[in-house]
Amino acid sequence: MQYIQNLPFILSSTIKRKMKKTLNLLFLLLAVFAISSCSSDDDEKKDSVKEITIYVSSETGESYGFNSTPEECMLVKFDNPNGEWEHLGLYRIEGFTYVKGHEYELRVKMTTLANPLADGYSHKYLLVKIVQDKLVKETEPPTDNSVKSESDIEYQELCPYNKYETEDNYIVDGEGNIYKGNGWPKPSYEHSRIYIENVLDKGDDNWVKFNSIPYQAYRSYVISPLTDDIRMVYNEDDGPLFKDVIPESEFEYITKKMNSGEKLQYFLILANVYKKGLQKLKFTITKQ
Repeated sequence: MQYIQNLPFILSSTIKRKMKKTLNLLFLLLAVFAISSCSSDDDEKKDSVKEITIYVSSETGESYGFNSTPEECMLVKFDNPNGEWEHLGLYRIEGFTYVKGHEYELRVKMTTLANPLADGYSHKYLLVKIVQDKLVKETEPPTDNSVKSESDIEYQELCPYNKYETEDNYIVDGEGNIYKGNGWPKPSYEHSRIYIENVLDKGDDNWVKFNSIPYQAYRSYVISPLTDDIRMVYNEDDGPLFKDVIPESEFEYITKKMNSGEKLQYFLILANVYKKGLQKLKFTITKQ
C-alpha cells in the first residue's frame, strides 16, 4: 500500500532522470556538432600557400589601382616564361626590391588569402630567393631587324587608335638649347624628353581594354627625315629621351647646318611590349 502511495513520486523521479539524460545527450550532440562546424569553417577559411616562379621584366608598365589612379608597376609572368605579361605592384613582393633595367627570375611563396579585405588583394608574395638577376644595359637600344620600312610595322588589334598625344613643335637654337613651341626652355640635350601623354577619355567604350598591357606604349619606332633607317627606342616612364629619338649626328646637323626658320618633321610610331604598333605621332623641329 505504501508503494502504491509513493508510485506517483517514483514515476515522476524516473521521468525527470530520463529527461535529464536525454537533455544531456542532446546538449552533448549539439556541442559536438558545433565543434565540428567550427572546425569545418576553420578549414575552409585557411590561407593556402605554394611556391612559384615569377619572371620580372626590365621594363615597367602602368596599372590602375583601387582609386583608378595610374601607377607604375612591374611586368611579370607567373611560372611560365612564355606566358603573357601581367601587372604586379612595385612593392607587392615582400623582401624584394625591384630595380628598373634588371630582368629577374624569382622563387616566391604565394599566399592565397581565404578572407581578403573587400578593397584589398587576394594574394600575398614573399621572396624565397633570387634565381637570376640580369642587368639590361640602358645604352643598348631595342632592335627589330625585321622592320626595314614603315610598311613592315605590324599593328596591334584595333590600332592605330588615338590614345596618346605629344607636343607638336620644338625649337632648337645654334647653341643646342631646346625650347617648347611656346618658347619655354627645356632641359639640356642629354636630359630632355619627348613627353607622351595618355589622353584617352574614361568614357571611351574601350577604356579598360586600351589600358591593358598590349596597348601600353613601351617603345617607339623613329622615322627621321634625315635617314631611311627606322630605329626603335624605349619610351621609359613618360616618353623617349630627346637624344634617343634625335641622335647626336642629327642634332649636330640641326644646330650647325640648318638655316633659321627651317623645319624638320619626325614621326614616332608608338609600340607595345610585343613591338606591335599602336599609334603614329608627329612633331616638328624648328631651327631658331
